[in-house]
Amino acid sequence: MTQAATPGGTPPGGPTPAPAPKASIVHYKAALRRAIRRNAHEPEINFLNITAMLDIMTIILVFLLKTLGESSASVPQSDDLKLPVSIVKSPPGQEGVLVTISKSQIIVGDAKVLTLPGRESTAQTGVGARYKRGGPNDMYIVPLGSALQSARRTDKAIRAAKGLDPSSSEAIIIADQTTPYRLFIEVLFTLGQSEFGKYHLMVMQGKKK
Repeated sequence: MTQAATPGGTPPGGPTPAPAPKASIVHYKAALRRAIRRNAHEPEINFLNITAMLDIMTIILVFLLKTLGESSASVPQSDDLKLPVSIVKSPPGQEGVLVTISKSQIIVGDAKVLTLPGRESTAQTGVGARYKRGGPNDMYIVPLGSALQSARRTDKAIRAAKGLDPSSSEAIIIADQTTPYRLFIEVLFTLGQSEFGKYHLMVMQGKKK
């Protein structure tokens, strides 16, 4: 049998639960702030990645040093080496093995090859019989040829890696303006015998008179 609630009494089955209190705007904002703090991520500190930038700067530096090293303006002028003056305006060669002929020595790259005798002697017989392959009248300079063959092997590998023709190499000749013709021809002959097929003569640009 069902029972009906009596007026002013309690309903059957127990007392009615009290209604939940309404949340105030203050409580809502506080709960919202707590939720924001819980869900917030720690800010990431993004440092500048300079590895790639350093790689680029290294490449640029190597390029600039290479260009500077092959420029006539970078060749130190001294009593032992003064470049000839020319009105040629074409840019100097950028590829090649450096061969320096000063008043006192011959250098390949940065390595000294031999010491030259006096100017009168080099004008007559070049570097002298003791450095020749077949006597005083021979044109081949043995120490220079050995240094050029080593440089040629390195340059050949570099040219092959760059996709260039490896059948011959190029040389950039830095010669003093008073270099005797005989000595200059001996150097050119030795270059040709060492598979160097193209030469660039470094000069100082001057004004046409």
